[in-house]
Amino acid sequence: MYLITIGFCMVLVITVYFLNNPLRHGRWFLIRRFINWFPLGMTYAFLYMGRYNLTVSKTALGSLMTKEDFGWIAAAGTCTYALSFIVNGPLVDRIGGKKGILIGALGSSFANMLLGVLTYLVLTHRLKIRLVTAFSAIYALNMYFQSYGAVSIIKIKAYWFHVRERGTFGAIFGSLISIGIYFAIDWGQGIAQMTKASIGPDATWLHRSILHVFGLKGGGVDATWAVFLIPAVILIFWALVDWLLIKNTPEEAGFAPFDAHDASSGQMHITLTKMDLLRKVFTSPLMLMIALIEMTSGIFRDGITNWYFIFSAEVRQPGALFFQQHWGWLLCIFGIVGGFAGGLTSDRFFQSRRGPPAAMLCGIVLVASLVMASFLFSSPVIAGSAAVAIVMCAVGITSLMSGTAAADFGGRKATATCMGIVDGFAYVGSGLQAVCLSHITTFNWRLWPLFLAPFALLGLIIAIKIWTALPAATRRYIAEVEECDDKVVPVPA
Repeated sequence: MYLITIGFCMVLVITVYFLNNPLRHGRWFLIRRFINWFPLGMTYAFLYMGRYNLTVSKTALGSLMTKEDFGWIAAAGTCTYALSFIVNGPLVDRIGGKKGILIGALGSSFANMLLGVLTYLVLTHRLKIRLVTAFSAIYALNMYFQSYGAVSIIKIKAYWFHVRERGTFGAIFGSLISIGIYFAIDWGQGIAQMTKASIGPDATWLHRSILHVFGLKGGGVDATWAVFLIPAVILIFWALVDWLLIKNTPEEAGFAPFDAHDASSGQMHITLTKMDLLRKVFTSPLMLMIALIEMTSGIFRDGITNWYFIFSAEVRQPGALFFQQHWGWLLCIFGIVGGFAGGLTSDRFFQSRRGPPAAMLCGIVLVASLVMASFLFSSPVIAGSAAVAIVMCAVGITSLMSGTAAADFGGRKATATCMGIVDGFAYVGSGLQAVCLSHITTFNWRLWPLFLAPFALLGLIIAIKIWTALPAATRRYIAEVEECDDKVVPVPA
């Protein structure tokens, strides 16, 4: 039933895409653009599956990967991911999003294969080493290639979506993040369960198949390496689809030149060096404010996504077991809601300004974190609902800042660089909450949601500061449209 619900949500996302056409594009343009973003988006979703499978493997491997080992491995990957944007952002701006997503998908597939082979060798006692060092190195390699995903999808989006439509695509981007989390947590856990050691007729078809492929007899081995190998194979499939279908720009697909009215309008002929691209971010107060808002969303998202599961395992949750059992599904459904709430609100009610809905979402996080702290031990259902609401808002903020505002103010020429740096700030926030909450939750769980509240307030204040911000080209476009709408057409006698 839960998979059917995810499928229904995906159909709903596609339906909203086709119904939302403020620029009145031709039918073939909408279809061709869908052919472009759908496989690109599915590749990005499965990159998530090939990223968060580390969390699934930690549970499945038990004592072979301690909490400390997991922390070091995750830290190596997070640091690599955040720092790689300084290199990969300008690179994707130069080579284009199609090459970027192919590098990301195939590179991550290769790294996941290495992780799978390493896990296989350790579990079958062919190699006796501590996992932490080897896993840290390979997972860092995986996260380096993972960083190509987001910048590539937003780079292509910048050419195919007008600023007035990008709120909708930001919602789609948030939906893809949410579906990717579902693949990672629920599908990943399903693979881990289906590949546990079983003997005789109790063995699952997946477990028997994996053991047969690797030439192992009997059922005494957990085939946990499938958690890495299955996403690797899926990524190769989507990379092939991307290679066949994706076009970087409408012109490559045979359409007329398309002005998105972002910060690059009128400047597409200018060549930007790597230093020009980086300077565009780090010398812009507006881009830095966008990055700081995104940093707060990284704190919210991972501060709840990672820690609620641990909290519900340590502290009994009477009446709220549903949250723990279906955590991935809940994050997916409400993440999609958050993405669309932010994106559609921005385009339809605020002339594609990203500050107002971001401020509203930060305000909801502030209230929800205080409610969660108040009911953390007295009402598990209210606490769980508040946790889901926080993640919902965090996905909405990410879709607005990383998925939309960075492209608007960076422009098509610098989209990948600007988006990469902004997204990197989200992982700075993720690292900050990991370090802080690992100590705070040991001392007192009630301080956990209270830790999030000041960052919600910070995000709210900064979002209010950029409330009226729009690229100059977008302002001119909106003024021209409003002028045309105000003209009175004389009725013939």
